[in-house]
Amino acid sequence: MIKVQNVFKSFDSVGVLDDISFEFEQGKNNLIIGQSGSGKTVLLKSIVGLFEIDKGDILYDGASFSSMNLHQRRDIRKEIGMLFQGSALFDWATVEENVRFPLDMFTDMSDKEKSDRVNYCLERVNIEKAHKLLPSEISGGMQKRVAIARAISMKPKYLFCDEPNSGLDPKTSIVIDNLISSITKELNITTIINTHDMNTVTEFGDKILFIANGKKCWEGSKKTIFNSDNDELNQFVFASSVYQKFREQKHSDEK
Repeated sequence: MIKVQNVFKSFDSVGVLDDISFEFEQGKNNLIIGQSGSGKTVLLKSIVGLFEIDKGDILYDGASFSSMNLHQRRDIRKEIGMLFQGSALFDWATVEENVRFPLDMFTDMSDKEKSDRVNYCLERVNIEKAHKLLPSEISGGMQKRVAIARAISMKPKYLFCDEPNSGLDPKTSIVIDNLISSITKELNITTIINTHDMNTVTEFGDKILFIANGKKCWEGSKKTIFNSDNDELNQFVFASSVYQKFREQKHSDEK
């Protein structure tokens, strides 16, 4: 579980995050949503520690990350898996080498243990016979799955996903969403997903934080998001024609 408590963040005296509090629960798909420039990426990077917050606190299972020294933060980071927007695979390394990289960097595992772990992670994301291929030799969807395998190689307690469906077609996006969701529940990890993909929101949003202009404007779930009275949230949710039609049909049914 990760908590953010009254978090403020600014750059050059310009406020980006304004008094945000939220609880990201273990074993659930926790989503941060909002328009571009709303502050959701800054919040995600602040939670990981890539940005230092100006005020407030960030708690990992009750321990204050904000108050930790470098050594203590390093221990927490060993328990974090990261899935970056562009997959961020090493283009010079094979699929197997990419997944093995964190194990080489942060563990004392034997070569056999590393090999077994890499094989397990690749099997878990349904990749076979691609161990020796380079990222340029596989599809974007497969690259994303390799990135997920690398993210879970260290058996993380926390998984951060920054726009995991970016650049993917709708069918592949659903595959990636299902994979992240099933891994979250299977491993009982705290997963935080930064996204603007409405299919991800409506199908997988166990807990949702909506940010607008750096402020927390709404929280809820996929079950409650269409019943909100928050105008800014509704403008975001129903921005596409598909969801506008859904909204119109919903109002028509209520009459």
